[in-house]
Amino acid sequence: MKIKFYIELIFLISLGVLTSLSLPPFNYIIVNFLTFSLLYIFLVKKFEVKKNKRIFFLYGWLFGFGYFVSNLYWISISLTFDQNLKFLIPLTIILIPGFLALFYALVTYLFVVLKPDKNLSSFFLFSLIFGIVEFLRGSILTGFPWNLIAYSFSNQIEILNITSIIGTYSFNLFCISLFTSPSIFILRENKKDIGICVVFLITTMSFYVFGSQNLEKFNNQAVKQLDYKIRILSSNISIDRFYNNIDPLTAIEELIEISSTEKNEKIIFIWPEGIIPGISQDQLKEYKWLFENKFNENHLLAIGINSKEDENKNIKYFNSLSIFDHNLNIISSYKKINLVPFGEFLPFEKFLKSFGFKTITNNYQSYSKGEERNIINLKYNNLSVKILPLICYEIIYSGKIFTNSDFDYIVNISEDGWFGKSIGPAQHFTHSIFRAIESGKHVLRSANNGTTAIINPMGVIEQKIDMNKSGYIDLSESRKIEMTPFAKFGNKIFGFIILLYIFLIFSFKKSKNE
Repeated sequence: MKIKFYIELIFLISLGVLTSLSLPPFNYIIVNFLTFSLLYIFLVKKFEVKKNKRIFFLYGWLFGFGYFVSNLYWISISLTFDQNLKFLIPLTIILIPGFLALFYALVTYLFVVLKPDKNLSSFFLFSLIFGIVEFLRGSILTGFPWNLIAYSFSNQIEILNITSIIGTYSFNLFCISLFTSPSIFILRENKKDIGICVVFLITTMSFYVFGSQNLEKFNNQAVKQLDYKIRILSSNISIDRFYNNIDPLTAIEELIEISSTEKNEKIIFIWPEGIIPGISQDQLKEYKWLFENKFNENHLLAIGINSKEDENKNIKYFNSLSIFDHNLNIISSYKKINLVPFGEFLPFEKFLKSFGFKTITNNYQSYSKGEERNIINLKYNNLSVKILPLICYEIIYSGKIFTNSDFDYIVNISEDGWFGKSIGPAQHFTHSIFRAIESGKHVLRSANNGTTAIINPMGVIEQKIDMNKSGYIDLSESRKIEMTPFAKFGNKIFGFIILLYIFLIFSFKKSKNE
């Protein structure tokens, strides 16, 4: 019996690991048809012989652990930059995937509790539970909707365009059903069951046709020439600047050189997140002399930089995106509201600090959370543009990045150097494609040690600078589309899809009983 259990253990973990190959940067989608179908068949067959339902909690956990340990290993790389944190590396490699795997354990446990069978109702039940739990994973506590299985379609822009209507979570639920559908062919009770496989294939093709038409319509629209440029910088400044007391002067000079300013053109420069070491927002003006010969009244600078506030002699630090004029006066500033646990803030800080824990990205203390994300309305020197600011991993939250779609561009600044040359930065960048399609807006992404890009509302990467390369790209023209249904209704559409699945579950259950 022990040998059989160990075989099952290796089998389930291997299924999870293989499923990771479908995600960026690999995108071997075909793998999911195998792994999801085998997982579903395994659960159904085991349910027929296993009386102890608690073992199914372990089955789901093993699959989830294999999945997350193989696609989130890069989180531990961020601990290699500080000698005092290296002892945590084994813990992060095991504990984070182990915690996230609990969600998949919940999926398989709830599935057997609700008594599955070989009927189609069980197929839809499995998909529905999986889809809802993935939504919960992206919502509870701070939420971590990283590596939803839907991201395996990140290279199929035509198919992804359906997210402009239904959103990522609804599409994720569809993907789970699609990848599990081959199991219906194996477990079928009659020939009619095969029809469901055909329906999902036809639906996928209809998504492709819809997306292709959207792309053609978008490309046929008139191009609007802007009376300004938005210059998005990509830099390759070492993450060591946070630990080796590097003079901020060096970083500023390098960024000014990359910016390649043009005195007679209106340009909004976007510099990456936290790019200048050792100084905060109010100290940048001390370096005004560096900017004087390069920047003038035609220029604005959007930069990721720390800010601080003195509240009753209690200094709070914020991860901010701030807009400066050419004299380095602050025009507007956004304080990040979705902070990274352990990266930017320490949960139970007073308690954990006593054990030597501290945040990775901030040497002072935990960052404080901003109050709300407001659209930045830039009106300066006859220039008018509205941007939605997103700092680093705030881009990952489907349906939660805005309530008001009255803005021109999403500006996302990031520091991807924490994760080295791993698959992490590629996964991070993929989220920008999904948010562009959902919102129907251009995403302008400026990254240090990551991918810098202009992504249009169709999810097409119009310009890109690969990770670990310096340079800039300009947005000087654009096309606009009408507000997308998802931008209007958000994840309410996911609620409608849930009701549809519930209807299908009861319909197929009723048809079997008859």
